[in-house]
Amino acid sequence: MNQEVFAALAAALEAGEPVALVTITGSTGSTPQRVGAKMLVYADGRTVGTIGGGCYENEAFWKAREAIQSRKPLNMSFELNDDFAQESGLVCGGQMDVFIEPVESSPELYVFGAGHVGYFVGRMAHEVGFRVHVVDDREKFASSERFGPGIDVIVDDIPVWLEKHSLAATAYAVVVTRGHRHDLETMRGLLRTPTRYLGLIGSKAKVKRIYDMLREEGVTPDQLRPVHAPIGLDIGAITPQEIAVSIVAELIAVKHGKTAEPSVAAMSMRWEGALKR
Repeated sequence: MNQEVFAALAAALEAGEPVALVTITGSTGSTPQRVGAKMLVYADGRTVGTIGGGCYENEAFWKAREAIQSRKPLNMSFELNDDFAQESGLVCGGQMDVFIEPVESSPELYVFGAGHVGYFVGRMAHEVGFRVHVVDDREKFASSERFGPGIDVIVDDIPVWLEKHSLAATAYAVVVTRGHRHDLETMRGLLRTPTRYLGLIGSKAKVKRIYDMLREEGVTPDQLRPVHAPIGLDIGAITPQEIAVSIVAELIAVKHGKTAEPSVAAMSMRWEGALKR
């Protein structure tokens, strides 16, 4: 049975589909499955394998789906007493421990802009395990020779490329183009579909100008609230290398669920002021 689970897990990783692996890690007394039994749970509710059935498997199933969303592992314990046996129809009377582990393939990062900051973001993110794609219309900057092996470099007009491609909900996107107009056009395309992370480079004044223009086009506060802008952790970064460090650090923090939502309170105040004008 576990062979089927491992095959399904490999296929999910290949397809970039997030899943959770449920494993029995300990048992005492009479339990319906032995230590090591596994069940794979998909975000849409599909399962492969079993940890024994009954209401405890159902509870583990729902916790696994929550773990896919939170991307945080957890341990669970079940007391399989007489009341449980009567309710589930299973003849058992022991204790079972379960470990639920969310699993996903290396996250995809799209860097829009191949200038100095984009270059260092792409290289650093690749080194820490992101599958990096760089998009820019300038062949001088967007070249595989410049970025090196392992990074997918795309030479194309960014808005045109975004019209033809949809980013997955698990993707990360970094907007570091060469100018205000290009940033605006890129943000316009990216806001059509949700991503796990969307960051926009620039000063607070520049970010506000872009937000004001997007608002005039009909973009709502809810669409902009998840955007990390100005991008990166506040470490006092100045050089392109330092700015890239702050951006990649924020990407890692989001990947591991170690950072809060971007400035929700500040965003709310800014939008309240904007809407009163």
